Amino acid sequence: MNRIILIPALVASLAPPLAAQVALPALPVPRVGEVLVPVTGEIDDPKQLVADLARDRLRTIDRLVRRNRHIIEPDSAGEPARRGELLVMDVDEEGLRRAQQDGFTVLSAEKVPGLGITVTRLATPKGASLAQSETALAKILPDAVVCADNLHFQSGQAGSPLVPLASAGLSGQGSLEVGMIDGAPGNAIPVFAARGFAKGAPFPSHHGSAVASLLLSAGVDKVRVADVYGTDSAGGNALAIAKGLGWLVSQGSDVVTISLVGPKNAVLERAVSAAQRKGAVVVAAVGNDGPAAPPAYPASYNGVVAVTAVDGKRRALIEAGRALHIDYAAPGADISGFNAKGKRISLRGTSFATPLVAARIASAGKGAWRKALDAEAIDLGERGPDSTFGRGLVCAACKGH
Repeated sequence: MNRIILIPALVASLAPPLAAQVALPALPVPRVGEVLVPVTGEIDDPKQLVADLARDRLRTIDRLVRRNRHIIEPDSAGEPARRGELLVMDVDEEGLRRAQQDGFTVLSAEKVPGLGITVTRLATPKGASLAQSETALAKILPDAVVCADNLHFQSGQAGSPLVPLASAGLSGQGSLEVGMIDGAPGNAIPVFAARGFAKGAPFPSHHGSAVASLLLSAGVDKVRVADVYGTDSAGGNALAIAKGLGWLVSQGSDVVTISLVGPKNAVLERAVSAAQRKGAVVVAAVGNDGPAAPPAYPASYNGVVAVTAVDGKRRALIEAGRALHIDYAAPGADISGFNAKGKRISLRGTSFATPLVAARIASAGKGAWRKALDAEAIDLGERGPDSTFGRGLVCAACKGH
């Protein structure tokens, strides 16, 4: 019988937040993919596990929505989004008047600095669901772009504390820079700058701390962080990520790493395209909902460097999600980083492979990174690029701290 030993991702709500385990203020909502129960066991049927991961993803999202009905509800595709708000682009004043006549209310016109994008936020009509309103508004404004403000979730698992930060050797000095969109690191992680794009941000995050510490351990000198979560139950929304991306690009971050996953969203897709036109390389994780999950975004947007993960024996993580393309794999298990309290912790997930690839891209520089990474990549699986490992394994010797 073919058995596989692994640490599967279980439903977040089955365990208390990791933040509570190390005496940090608990986040208001457990993040899908961040607060997980590590369970080691023998899996007789990998196909069944894949199906279980897909089912657990839906259950977790359902729990998230039900527990936060005051601020989160499903959009027309069933994906979680900020309650009672729709985002519109390419709309004129006449279009807005038509929408207002049908019960929509203009909340604000949001400019995304650095990317040249304007997004209008509309409140849905009283008594109408977000899904109903999204469908109706698309009919009222056929020439505009209409979407919900979808939520995105952190895609990695942080384990228990191991040793103090004092032995880390993190400096945060020098000139090699990577921008990062996530939660904010704790004060123990020496990032160059952090700015909030959500209620209560910047706010210490274990996931964000781990990602930042991996960037620093991989040779990045300056980590600039856009915190899109803060203490907001509907943090990680598309508009916040777009604003964070615009800020990072405007501040000179030529490489931006995003260890978050969510559904396809028109606002974020346009923001990513605008950042790319300005020369930025966006690197994103494929998530940990298993290969049966829908394609992960922003990893699946055109031109984004999509990253998957392997363990210490160079085996693909069975819980790794999928994207419409995969570029590279990097270590995402049997590695360690630091949490917001400065404690070294074990890490698992595509979240933690992604900053390692971003660091390699930043080190290679504009115009040279693809050739450099292809030369470094170790071909795994099928000969040549494939849908499991992409173009191969980079940063093979990286172990974090």
